[in-house]
Amino acid sequence: MNSTVTADNSAQAHGGRKGTLNSPSFLALLATQFLGAMNDNMFRWFIIPIGKPVIGDAEALSLGLACFTLPYLLLASVAGYLADRFSKRTVIIACKVAEILIMVLGIWAIQIGNIYLLFSIVALMGCQSALFGPAKFGSIPEMLRDNRLSRGNGLMGLITVISSALGFIAGNYLFHITQPSLSNPGTFSDLKIAAFALVGVAVLGTLVSLKIRKLPVAAPDREFPFNPAKETWHQMQLLRSSTPLLRTALGVAFFWMLASLAQMNVDTYGINELQLSQKDIGPLLGILVFGVALGSILAGVWSSGRIELGIVPLGAAGIVFTSMMLFLTGNSVGPGAENATNLHYSLSLFWLFLLGVSSGLFDIPLETFLQHRSDVETRGSILAAANFLAFAFILVASFAFWVMQKHLELSASQIFMVLGLLTVPVGIYIFKLLPNATIRFMVWLVSCTIYKLRVKGLKNLPKKGGALLVANHVSWLDGIFLILTSTRPVRMIAYSTYVEAPWVAWLSRLYNTIPINVEDGPKALMKSIKTARTAIENGELVCIFAEGKLTRSGYLQPFQSGLMKIIKGTGAPVIPVYIDELWGSIFSFHGGKFFWKKPRRWPYPVSIRFGKPIPHPENEKHVQRVVQNLGVDAANFRKTYQMIPPRLFLRKCKSQRFQLKVADSMGDERSGGMLLTGALVLRRLLNKFVLKPDEKMVGVLLPPSVGGCAVNASLAISGRVPINLNYTLSDSDINYCIQEAGIKTVLTSQKFLEKRPIEMDANVLLLDDLKSKVTLWDKLFCMFQAFLVPAWIIERSIGLHRVKSDELSTVIFTSGSTGRPKGVMLSHHNIISNINSADDLLQLSPKDCILGILPFFHSFGYTISLWMPFVRKMRSCYHFNPTDARTVGKLIEKYQVTLFATTPTFLRHYLKRCTKEQFASMDVVITGAEKLPQSLAREFEEKFGIFPTEGYGTTELSPVAAVNVPPSRQLDPDEISAKPGTVGRPVPCVMAKTVDPETMQDLPEGEEGLLFIKGPNVMKGYLNNPEKTAEVIIDGWYNTGDFARIDEDGFITITGRQTRFSKIGGEMVPHLRIEEIITGIVSDPEADESEVEVAVTAVPDPRKGERLIVLHKPLHKSVDEILKELSQEDLPNLWLPSSDSFLEVDSIPLLGTGKLDLAKIKQIASEAFPVEVTS
Repeated sequence: MNSTVTADNSAQAHGGRKGTLNSPSFLALLATQFLGAMNDNMFRWFIIPIGKPVIGDAEALSLGLACFTLPYLLLASVAGYLADRFSKRTVIIACKVAEILIMVLGIWAIQIGNIYLLFSIVALMGCQSALFGPAKFGSIPEMLRDNRLSRGNGLMGLITVISSALGFIAGNYLFHITQPSLSNPGTFSDLKIAAFALVGVAVLGTLVSLKIRKLPVAAPDREFPFNPAKETWHQMQLLRSSTPLLRTALGVAFFWMLASLAQMNVDTYGINELQLSQKDIGPLLGILVFGVALGSILAGVWSSGRIELGIVPLGAAGIVFTSMMLFLTGNSVGPGAENATNLHYSLSLFWLFLLGVSSGLFDIPLETFLQHRSDVETRGSILAAANFLAFAFILVASFAFWVMQKHLELSASQIFMVLGLLTVPVGIYIFKLLPNATIRFMVWLVSCTIYKLRVKGLKNLPKKGGALLVANHVSWLDGIFLILTSTRPVRMIAYSTYVEAPWVAWLSRLYNTIPINVEDGPKALMKSIKTARTAIENGELVCIFAEGKLTRSGYLQPFQSGLMKIIKGTGAPVIPVYIDELWGSIFSFHGGKFFWKKPRRWPYPVSIRFGKPIPHPENEKHVQRVVQNLGVDAANFRKTYQMIPPRLFLRKCKSQRFQLKVADSMGDERSGGMLLTGALVLRRLLNKFVLKPDEKMVGVLLPPSVGGCAVNASLAISGRVPINLNYTLSDSDINYCIQEAGIKTVLTSQKFLEKRPIEMDANVLLLDDLKSKVTLWDKLFCMFQAFLVPAWIIERSIGLHRVKSDELSTVIFTSGSTGRPKGVMLSHHNIISNINSADDLLQLSPKDCILGILPFFHSFGYTISLWMPFVRKMRSCYHFNPTDARTVGKLIEKYQVTLFATTPTFLRHYLKRCTKEQFASMDVVITGAEKLPQSLAREFEEKFGIFPTEGYGTTELSPVAAVNVPPSRQLDPDEISAKPGTVGRPVPCVMAKTVDPETMQDLPEGEEGLLFIKGPNVMKGYLNNPEKTAEVIIDGWYNTGDFARIDEDGFITITGRQTRFSKIGGEMVPHLRIEEIITGIVSDPEADESEVEVAVTAVPDPRKGERLIVLHKPLHKSVDEILKELSQEDLPNLWLPSSDSFLEVDSIPLLGTGKLDLAKIKQIASEAFPVEVTS
């Protein structure tokens, strides 16, 4: 018997349209079943109390059940014939009409006082139900899509048990209010309430059944079974021919036997053990039935669109336990009514409820499996045979109950004990048959309480046939999650040292794990590969973690070639799989520790994406790129549920309410609680006195400082968009930015404007003026919120929970190195995804402190220096002048800074003026914006013991796109996480590729081309410039404008900027390459300050198209000396500037970020070398 069955979506062989759970036809079927089951039980439990005084309690209960059940055995073949030979709708309607007539006969039998006739009519009601059953259950798979079968059966079970409970209560109530007696029969007027109820429900059920749509005839040529015994035998043989179906039918039959015993026993248990009257028995059976209903729903929900047989052993265990508890509860009541307490009654209700839940879990998966696995042509016969078994067991239950009550003289409590003991061997047998499914489901159930699992793309798994699943490897639980989420059994390929350990060896054999170990030699390796190939050829799913080991850095490691050896020649597809968000869990190596770390969240989010099949993969690199692309999709999907940075800011400030959170060089220090208090106070003041409700974009002119942090945070938690204006721009450019963003108000300070006076076309608010408006109430209330009120209450009170991840977080205006500033729109999702990537690689901890020296109008300063410490449990300190090396050194020493990012230009300042002792706490230094000379990196390492690494990013990429992991954060020396001379690999969930700039076709590894980046860090677009946005973002890929090479390990080497190339004589000449060589030639190691000394640009030339121009500061070498050394660098002659193309300047123009001001450089060159006009 297969442990898990997934229904296929193939077209039906017999026509008809399959619908959903809310289709009118299925709802009509549910209503018909509800009214029918209610009437069955209402009539039976109306009759049983009438018969008790005449033939005895045990006899009335057993006989009532036997009379109702016997027709199911005698008419099983006829019921199957009708369900196959005629439309099931016709059979259902005919049965409902017969129900009306039977109810009328029943009332007449009570009037004449004939006990034998009365129980004969109960048997007639059983005949009607027996003929109705196969048509009803056979209709479900004809009405519903296959992936709705489990839930459909769950609803049918729910409807049945609820209606049965209502019928039980209604029948007893009808008896109580009419009090009919066979020894003294009454008139019709005495029974009119019962008559109206019974006949009325039957009529209503008939009318509802007319709403069921026409259903096709399954077997129109089937002959009537004139020999029912022979037909029943044939049906039983048909069932017996399929061992899984036979076992399932026996399981269903066992359930109905237990249910019948429990139903009869509840009546006796309530009267004898709990000393209740007949009319008070209703709640006991009602709670049992309610439990069955809930168990049926749970079984449908837990099945998740498939048939999950692993639930059945859990149900069996629950039946055993609750039956024993009912025995203990009832047995603890002594003789006499006074001894049955409310506690006994309450405990009985509780255990009956759990017994019902367990029963629902036991039955529904079996019922669904039976329907789905039976062929359409024989489904009626199979279900009829299963019904025959079920009602045979019910008949046995009625006889067994009579024997246990009358002859063995067992109490109702003892009968519950027998019920539990009978289930023990059944549960053991089921577990023995389904160990995989049982363990798999139990692990799934436990994991759902610890992890929140999101699965996408399950439809991409083939429903049959072999395939190789190729996944990334993040944690020790990856294989378990793949087994749990797959709709089919998966054989994992795993290292033998893991799967042969004593405590997992049994499980490994159970799940047919394929062991592999490269250390055992090539023969053993080929044997494992052959085993995997054979499994795929036999139609099985096999999974391999193609990286060959768990990641120690969060990076996707290069895929090994073994996957191609497995799949080659099998004709089976590769199914790419990406496991997301598990990096950082306790079962990953995040933080350098496995397991022994505190979980970050509970429940912990896990996302798994199954990609489209790859029929013929070119090589392992091809597969890796597809898996990487799934990682990008997974990261982008996070925005549908992840918290935005301002909400995380609230939580982190509260978790550090008494610990230092931010500080600056001006002596301002604030704990998380006080930072949040300040942000909330400022928010109140701005909303009350300054900003209008519709004023979304707000300008900020402040340096990196605690004040700048508070202002940005207050605007963010207000749902507004802080725009930090670039104060290194001209007044004209600043006002251009204000106009572009629609900024009406700019927040700044008097002290700032004194140092940088600006005439702005906006309302300027001096934050100093707000201090006088702060009241004691403002302070106390906001402090109360910050320190005592839960974050979720704050965010709902200020509407922050309504802000979506895809909404705007900020607009960063580019520095304008090549023209007017462009507004780059970054969303909350851009910001948090970039922070997540940085955290994945740097493995941040509460011990970390970041130094923020880059301004907040710089994307790195905004994302990494400002928001990263805001949303992580870490500290930050700030200084407004990155060239002030002495103050920077003091800050690092005072606050024990562990990481900071800067440019190589600024790094030279620190190398000259900071002491080794000041950098003692530092272990991460990352540079960007310009090429990091390896000589500078080595020199820095020699002095401070820290090797600076290089990263890469742009404002449009939020900004980090690639980075070399610093040595101090590399956990595995065998895992390549950094390469000097490169800018690193793309950060997790980000992809890079190079393309031919002319054809835009992808280039292979190692070839230089235009660099494109794809990932959740790609901006929303340029503000008010959709044309430019469409120009640089193509199918999610951002054109960086940089030329680069990507090596076989994925490391990127930037070779130049598209705008920093000249086309001379038809050849592309890179400015950056020439600039680097000349800088190396002219650099003076004895110089006190290391500044940019050379910049290469170009001006138009009438002969060659363009002419190289070298701007330089006063140098210690002559132009001729420079050109002589340059000619020895093996450069093409076209790359060599002429001696009259050198231009001495006082200083090389730079932007506020430390980058070259390319526009200004080109302007100076153009003015010095005007284009010659020829006639």
